[in-house]
Amino acid sequence: MTTSAIGRAVAADRGSYSLSGIRASIRWAWPALTVVVLLVAAWQVYVEVSGIRPQVLPSPGRVVVQGWAQRDAIAENASATLQVTLVGFAVSLALAWLLAVAVDFSPWLRRAFVPLFVVSQTLPIIAIAPLLIIWFGFGLLPKILVIALATFFPMAIGLIEGFAAADRDARSLLASMGASRWQQFRYVRLPSALPRFFTSLRIGITYAVVGAIFAEYAGASAGLGIYMSQQKNSFRTDLVLAAVAVTAVISVILFVSTFVVERVVAPWARHGSAGLHV
Repeated sequence: MTTSAIGRAVAADRGSYSLSGIRASIRWAWPALTVVVLLVAAWQVYVEVSGIRPQVLPSPGRVVVQGWAQRDAIAENASATLQVTLVGFAVSLALAWLLAVAVDFSPWLRRAFVPLFVVSQTLPIIAIAPLLIIWFGFGLLPKILVIALATFFPMAIGLIEGFAAADRDARSLLASMGASRWQQFRYVRLPSALPRFFTSLRIGITYAVVGAIFAEYAGASAGLGIYMSQQKNSFRTDLVLAAVAVTAVISVILFVSTFVVERVVAPWARHGSAGLHV
C-alpha cells in the first residue's frame, strides 16, 4: 500500500470515528433535550391559560425577548461571574492536588487533614459568604474562598481515594524492581487516580458556578449573582430567569469541557464515563 493510500485510510478512519462520536453524542443528549422542550412548552401553555402576572411567572417567550434586549448587561455580568469562577476553581484545584499528594505520602497528614476536609463541607456557604465579605471586603479574595469551600472537598477526596485504590500488585512489582516511592506514585498511583479525579472534577466545576453566584449575592459590584439580586428587587422576574438560564448554560459548558480535558490528559480513563456516550 502506498503512503497516500495509507493517509487516505487513516483520514477515512478518523472521519468515521468523528461521525460515530457525533451520533453517540446526539443519542445521549436527545432524551434530555426532549424533556426540556416539553417542560418549556408546558410552562408557556400554563402562563397563557392561567393569565398569571409576568411579575410572578413570565412566559418563556418573554424571558427570551427581555433577556435578549438586556443581552449586553447580562453578557457583562456573565463575564464577571465566569472570571471569578475560573480563578476560584483554579485555586481550589491547585490546593486539592497539593494536599491530596501530601496526604498520600504521609499517613499522619491523612489522619490530620481528612477530618478537616469533611468538616469544611458542614459549613453553610449561604451563611459563610457574608462573613467573608465582611472580613475581606468586596474584592476577589472572598469569592475565591467561597468557591474553594464549595469545590475543594470532592476533588481532594476523589484524588485521595484514587491514589489509595491503585493496584497493589503493580506497586509491589515496581517496589521489587527497586522503584522509589515517587516512581510508584508516578507510574501506578497517579494514573489510577485520574478516572476518579475527573468524576470529582465534574462535580466540583458545577459547584464552582453556584459558589460564585452565592458570593456575588453576598456582595459584589458585578456578576450574575448581583444582577439577579438587583432584578429581583425590581420585580423583573423575566430578567432573573434569563440570568438563571445563562448560569445554567455556563455550568453545562464547563461540565462538558471536563470530558475534553479528560480525553487529552487521560484517554485511558474514558471507560469511566462511557455511560454518558451510550
